[in-house]
Amino acid sequence: MATAAEAHRPIGPLSMSQRAQTREQALLNFAARTENVTTINTIEMALELTDANFDEVVLKSDKPVLVDFWAVWCGPCRMVAPIIDELSKDYDGKAIIGKVDVDNNPETAAKFGIRNIPTLLFFKNGEIVDKQVGAAPKQTFAAKLDALV
Repeated sequence: MATAAEAHRPIGPLSMSQRAQTREQALLNFAARTENVTTINTIEMALELTDANFDEVVLKSDKPVLVDFWAVWCGPCRMVAPIIDELSKDYDGKAIIGKVDVDNNPETAAKFGIRNIPTLLFFKNGEIVDKQVGAAPKQTFAAKLDALV
């Protein structure tokens, strides 16, 4: 007779498709738990960049631009979000600070080869001049912006 712990243990390792389904279900569960958070405008201060406005706002800007590639379900992105909003206030008039939701703007994310989030790209004169992958303290982002303004 099997013990209670043995009765709930999976038989054998998970297949690749089972793992993918498990990951997908975990993401859906997380999104469902945080659904009310998405109704709050997470882009309070930073400019919302989209596939439609990216070239005009970023590539044609005469000011340095910091672009945060993020997603609602990304924990590290949520840690960086308030820092990006603070930088938007701190660099008002000196630089453009924007955010691209990679789930809603896949063309822009693909154009720049964004595979990990958060990824922050720093532009000057329409060209990428610096990059930060992953969460970092405000001072890291500020130092990179200071070098561009």
